[in-house]
Amino acid sequence: MDDVIATIRSVQPQLIVVIAALLVALVATIAVNRTTVADQGTRKLTHATVWVVAVTAVIVAVNLMLTGPLSSMITMATGTRYELSQKTIETTNDLAVDIEREGITLLQNNDNMLPLADTDAINVFGWASTNPVYGGTGSGALSDAYDTTSLLDGLHMSGFKTNDRLTDFYTDYATTRGDDTITSTDWTLPEPPASDYSDDLISDAQDFSDTAMVVISRVGGEGSDLPDDMNATDHTFDDDSNNPKAATYTDNSTEYKDFPEGSHYLELSQSERDMIDLVTAHFDDVVLAYNGANTFELGFVEQYPQIKSVLWAPHPGQAGFAALGEVLRGTTNPSGKTADTFVRDLTQTPSYENFGDFPYDNVSEFTVDTTRGKRTPAFVNYVEGIYVGYRFYETAAEEGAIDYNATVQYPFGYGLSYTTFNQNMGEVTYDEETGTIGFDVTVTNTGEVTGKDVIEAYVNPPYTDGDIEKASANLVAFEKTDEIKPGASQTVHIEFDDDDMASYDYRDAKAYVLEGGDYGVSIRSDSHSVIDEQTVVVPQTIVYDSENNTHDGDQTVATNVFDEAAGDVTYLSRANRFANYDQATAAPTDFSMSDDAKATFVNLSNSDPSQSDNPDDQMPTTNADNGLRLVDLRGVDYDDKQWDLLLDQLNFDEMDDLIADAGYQNAAIRSIGKIRLSDVDGPAALKDNFTGVSSIGLPANIVVACTWNKNLARAYGETIGDMAHEINVSGWYAPSVNIHRSAFGGRNFEYFSEDPLLTGELAAEQVVGAKSRGVYSFTKHFALNEQETRRNSQLCTWANEQSIREIYLKPFETIVKASGDAQALMGSFNYIGSIYSSAHSGLNETVLRDEWGFKGFLETDYFSGALYGYQDADQLIRNGTDAMLASTETTNHIDSKSATSLIAMRRAAHNILYTTVNSWRYENGEPEQSMPVWQIVLVGADATLGVLLAGLEILAVRRFMKRRQAAIR
Repeated sequence: MDDVIATIRSVQPQLIVVIAALLVALVATIAVNRTTVADQGTRKLTHATVWVVAVTAVIVAVNLMLTGPLSSMITMATGTRYELSQKTIETTNDLAVDIEREGITLLQNNDNMLPLADTDAINVFGWASTNPVYGGTGSGALSDAYDTTSLLDGLHMSGFKTNDRLTDFYTDYATTRGDDTITSTDWTLPEPPASDYSDDLISDAQDFSDTAMVVISRVGGEGSDLPDDMNATDHTFDDDSNNPKAATYTDNSTEYKDFPEGSHYLELSQSERDMIDLVTAHFDDVVLAYNGANTFELGFVEQYPQIKSVLWAPHPGQAGFAALGEVLRGTTNPSGKTADTFVRDLTQTPSYENFGDFPYDNVSEFTVDTTRGKRTPAFVNYVEGIYVGYRFYETAAEEGAIDYNATVQYPFGYGLSYTTFNQNMGEVTYDEETGTIGFDVTVTNTGEVTGKDVIEAYVNPPYTDGDIEKASANLVAFEKTDEIKPGASQTVHIEFDDDDMASYDYRDAKAYVLEGGDYGVSIRSDSHSVIDEQTVVVPQTIVYDSENNTHDGDQTVATNVFDEAAGDVTYLSRANRFANYDQATAAPTDFSMSDDAKATFVNLSNSDPSQSDNPDDQMPTTNADNGLRLVDLRGVDYDDKQWDLLLDQLNFDEMDDLIADAGYQNAAIRSIGKIRLSDVDGPAALKDNFTGVSSIGLPANIVVACTWNKNLARAYGETIGDMAHEINVSGWYAPSVNIHRSAFGGRNFEYFSEDPLLTGELAAEQVVGAKSRGVYSFTKHFALNEQETRRNSQLCTWANEQSIREIYLKPFETIVKASGDAQALMGSFNYIGSIYSSAHSGLNETVLRDEWGFKGFLETDYFSGALYGYQDADQLIRNGTDAMLASTETTNHIDSKSATSLIAMRRAAHNILYTTVNSWRYENGEPEQSMPVWQIVLVGADATLGVLLAGLEILAVRRFMKRRQAAIR
């Protein structure tokens, strides 16, 4: 809807001209008709001329619309439609099943109920069994152009028979769960009331099989976070449709509410609980399958001894459900590990009270009145600091601040197998000269089934009470074994650098610090269960604060950039056994923006980029005749002087078009042989929003994270790259690497994990895989975009520098340093502190380019400046952003032609061109480019209409003259 409204706004001037021209012509016609004119010839000539002029004005206005604001959109919509080959379809589907095979996670298996090797028939209960979740909504939605393997199909493929009467019972009840879009979500769970199950249906099920399977699913998607209160009343702060509203859903019975007061979406509904009561009353062997990306309150399974096995089967894409049948049958041994911590009560997590909707109450000067209503700035406080997910639970348990078993049900990194493994940790070595820490782990299959295991290495750093915040468990490395046969072993080498154990001290050193002392290096079966541990002694404290001693290979010293973003928030501290927990994690009570924040807050109401003009800037060269073509610079170093010569050839309009019209493409520049390239949505597929062409949807990134398998992640990126070649795509809007700060995050399906290392390592493999095929990836959303609520309503995100660097930026840093040059990033909608992320020079220049050495281009998230009220292209390019993800004309063009603006435009053009020329489209020389078909048709239509209108006017004049001559005679 945002793009529809933006499109209408962009052509508003031309529409006004069209309406005005028609109204004037109509009024003139009526006026002439009402005027007594004895000469009918004059009246007819006046009529004809008025309408010829009016139609000419309409044609000119329409031409201005088509060749101006709508040009990019029409070019994309009328582009050639490409299709995947059958071979690629089959290969991709095979990979999807491989990923789901290793992503399905066995959480419980009492009495070794699974695998069901001797059972051929299963009663599958739960409405979700007939309508499971395959992927998320919004940009993560899957295409309906390809066949989809249903959950029941997946069971049938492994030889299981399912109860058709149950299936019919559910499909007769409902076939859809509700309308899910970016701006609206129906959270209805159409689970039939237990009273609807007839005695005959249950009796028939008992006759069909002794085994029952219950399926519970939850959906999530772009634009909405999952409701943490299913009975919340509608908010009244403003009428912006992207702000949270009451959780819309329909109860399944008039006898009870599906979600009683105080209920949230990630617990059982009353209908689901009643159904489970019914199933467990009639079946002693029950397996529960949870099909959702967000961690769920699964504590209820302990109340039912009949539920012997629990499987987590997140979004499988279009083919992945084949793996579920294999896991149940035992032809696949599950090897998935949780990518998040499953807690018993999600309302007691550190972030719970500080995730959601918190509008400021004193920002009338920044409240913007847009087409979609008022946009009131809001805020979110990342009060937990570095203690995200397992980092909090493990540290709090060590400090005695929580009862771990009463709090955590399934730890991070947890997952069972049909076999057993023994991991033997070799001697840990520390080479102080190179900073390398390494050791071997020998994994032996001590069971009776072939399987894979995951080696998880953690570091427990020395901690001084009240000093630099440190978690007691920090994932530092991981590897997945190959398949190991019973009795066989595999030795895997684990290696990492000592600066991977450093912490960021934002208060005193204002740098990364590796404190001297004893570091516990352990291997664990999950974040809580230590298999073995050894000590690495760091003899003295190392502060990474000089150009000869930077952290993790940074090109410049990492020092404080985000002091302002900390705000006035009280952050959770480990000091005195988390003594400030209640204070730090309490819900906000102060809804006023501080004066300091107001001083740096910028939106369209007060934006004036010219204030940052540097009077010493010299106007750069434009329109030079240096004879270079873009293809000449393929493979040429980013800093080579030839780039200056090429950039000298560009003019203002060419650079402006390249920067402004980067939504789902990047524009052509004919003078240098730059063709239009197609950049499309992800993250689980390639989706062209204009031609409608899409690739097959792979499993969501939460599944990739649960595999803990770098090889599969690499294959994921390679397959995306292969499909990109076949559908003529150059850029992929993925991977998405924001952190699972809260279980209620709407886009947790497309993000990987609560852990930055697991996220960064796997996402980097995807990026490198795509790059090997010449496809550049837009890693997103840069940065701190962990919630959908008010995401594009001027959301101020407050976090301290340590958490920003150690948690939220770490995946981006890992990817940039692993993938090398010529890639891309996508910004986020939110503000960091009081500065819009895409206008944050500290983030986009100091950190991204200066520290990490990023050479590529940075694009905004969807650009709709006038609609959102805060995006200004001139401001953004001056602060490190290069391209506007705009498909219509709004505030995405550069108004200023000052030297400062042109220098920024030149830098942005350099970054965009450097990435695009190194894509696969230029690997065989300069691609051919021709005028889009619609433009050829437009020229023909204009010429035809011009001739026709001229002919009509000539005809009218001739008839007028003929009548005049006849009257004279």
